[in-house]
Amino acid sequence: MPQLPLHHVFHPAHADHYAATLGEGLDHLLRHLKGVTGPATGLAPAAAEQRVAEVDLDRPLADAGQVLEEMSRLWLDDAVWFHEPSYAAHLNCPVVVPALLAELFVAAVNSSLDTFDQSVGGTFIERRLVEWTAQRIGFGADADGVFTSGGSQSNLQGLLLARGRHERVPAERLRILASAESHFSVQKSARLLGLGEEAVVSVPTDARHRLDPAALERSLAACTDLGLRPMAIVATAGTTDFGAIDPLDQVADLAVAYDAWLHVDAAYGGGLLVSPTRRDRLRGIERADSVTIDFHKTFFQPVSSSAIVVRDRATLGPATWHADYLNPRDATNPNQVDKSLQTTRRFDALKLWVTLRTMGPDLVGRYVDAVVDLATAVHAARHEAPDLAFAAEPELSTLVFRYVPAGPALDEARSAALNTAIREDLYASGRAMVAATKVDGVQHLKLTLLNPMATVEDITGVLDLVRESGARLVSSFAPSLEAAR
Repeated sequence: MPQLPLHHVFHPAHADHYAATLGEGLDHLLRHLKGVTGPATGLAPAAAEQRVAEVDLDRPLADAGQVLEEMSRLWLDDAVWFHEPSYAAHLNCPVVVPALLAELFVAAVNSSLDTFDQSVGGTFIERRLVEWTAQRIGFGADADGVFTSGGSQSNLQGLLLARGRHERVPAERLRILASAESHFSVQKSARLLGLGEEAVVSVPTDARHRLDPAALERSLAACTDLGLRPMAIVATAGTTDFGAIDPLDQVADLAVAYDAWLHVDAAYGGGLLVSPTRRDRLRGIERADSVTIDFHKTFFQPVSSSAIVVRDRATLGPATWHADYLNPRDATNPNQVDKSLQTTRRFDALKLWVTLRTMGPDLVGRYVDAVVDLATAVHAARHEAPDLAFAAEPELSTLVFRYVPAGPALDEARSAALNTAIREDLYASGRAMVAATKVDGVQHLKLTLLNPMATVEDITGVLDLVRESGARLVSSFAPSLEAAR
């Protein structure tokens, strides 16, 4: 009987094989990184799909070198690089090196953070980081929380806890109030909780795209007049499109008045907790019942690294379930699964721990300030450009705008098509990546700036590429406009 090859298993006896393989992989990555010249190559979905579909997964390759070459052809050669200054699309950040160092240990040791006997010190590292985050928020000694896969899961858990306060209230009577600019995961969470999307009341925003307290009060009063129960209010500290921060203190006042759970979605704006200059923008967050923080956004951590933090640990009860084989009721060890929606869970907290122990929170906060300052400076440099129309001044690090050609105005359909084509043109060229959104139903483009190494010249350069592309493409959408010039 042939001997089973076991050298692929991570084990002290196979340390040399592991080190050689890892070294080969690191060399391959660094060689590739040195050759990166833009955020993307513009590969079309059909071509990417065909390459992957042609692979026979039942016929392995001979060695790691061949696997790495194939991996590059299928993915790495056309991967999107968030460290490139001309990447300005989604809420993805370049990651800091200490977190990458931690990833080496997270993956190799493969601790699972569900029970103490699978994680040991990892349990207390995660708990200490939750405690540190709670202190930064302004919560007291009763605070608690747990790391999650991302902001959507954190928001879901926050609303699950709010639902737990009203177990005896029929689902059809419960309402969640959130601004029209809140994250889509609020509606998705309502559906997952069996409340239905109609349970979410969309509250108008003000001229700065923040939840309007007067409109919120009217909505709360209307709900109670109809015999409905305001289960929760979701305030956003950093909306996806505008980076707007809702007036948290005023929202908290209304949450108290109507006995509603206050959840603050600070997935984007949570980095302000360590900002040396802008922490005051989160004033009132300490009055929340639960808070979402995405460390893989404005703490510059690799995906995934998020947390749900609550003011009172007793409110975590709705997330708890005991299993005799895992976390029985009479267990004496601290088990993180007692407060998590997940069971098996990566030790993602280690990345933040190593980052803080290497860089310190003040330096992370200075990175946050750098991207906010960048957005402000770019807006100042280009807001008067005659062919760019900005939808708002930046509050965090996003800029929403549209290309508006000179001459006779395009109708809305042609303008939307032109701006969409500009985005596609930039991606196809590999020169830059921008995002898209709609403001009051009108198509816009968006820059999301999370790269502390990017300069004003880098980002105004992206805007100039938008303008160049728009000027070149406009005749395709308005031939008469080009002829009039």
